[in-house]
Amino acid sequence: MHELSVAVSLVELAWGEGERLGGRVSAVHIRLGALSGVEKDALRFSYAVACQDTPLAGSELRIEDVPLLVYCPTCAVDRVLDSAQFLSCGICGTPTPEVRAGRELELVALELES
Repeated sequence: MHELSVAVSLVELAWGEGERLGGRVSAVHIRLGALSGVEKDALRFSYAVACQDTPLAGSELRIEDVPLLVYCPTCAVDRVLDSAQFLSCGICGTPTPEVRAGRELELVALELES
C-alpha cells in the first residue's frame, strides 16, 4: 500500500512547516486527482496511522477531489470525464488523450493553531 508512504511524506512536510511557522498543525489540505494513483480511503487511513506519536496526532486530512479533465479536439472544449477507462469525449466520442487535470497530488494548505 503506497498510500502509507504518501501519508508519511505529508506528515513530515506538514510537521516541518508547522515547526517553521511556530504552530500546531490541525488540518492538512490536499488536492487529489482521479488519475493520481492514490486511493482516497486508504490515504485517510494511512494518514491517521502516520500521525500517531507525532505532533500531528489528531489533525485532519482534508481532501479536495480533482476530476479528470481532458481536451476534446473535435468540440474544441475541455470535458470532465466520469471514468478514466475511456479517454473519449462524452458528447462526440472523439478520443481525448490530452489530460488537462486529474493527475494532482498536491499539498495546498495547512491549518495551524498557535
